[in-house]
Amino acid sequence: MQSAPSTTSVTSLLTPGEVATMFRVDPKTVTRWANAGKITAVRTLGGHRRFVETEIRSLLSMVPAQQG
Repeated sequence: MQSAPSTTSVTSLLTPGEVATMFRVDPKTVTRWANAGKITAVRTLGGHRRFVETEIRSLLSMVPAQQG
């Protein structure tokens, strides 16, 4: 008897604070981006927002580096 291939993958999730640190913005800004649909958020069972790390890193690579 053959078993079905596993489709489970581990996805790293980031908190709004972690995303804010990466973009150098306030965590409330990250929440506003999620509410506006600019970034995708998933909700935990407790109702907290989490962000897929690969998506955030992809977006971060499109942001020009700040000088100063």
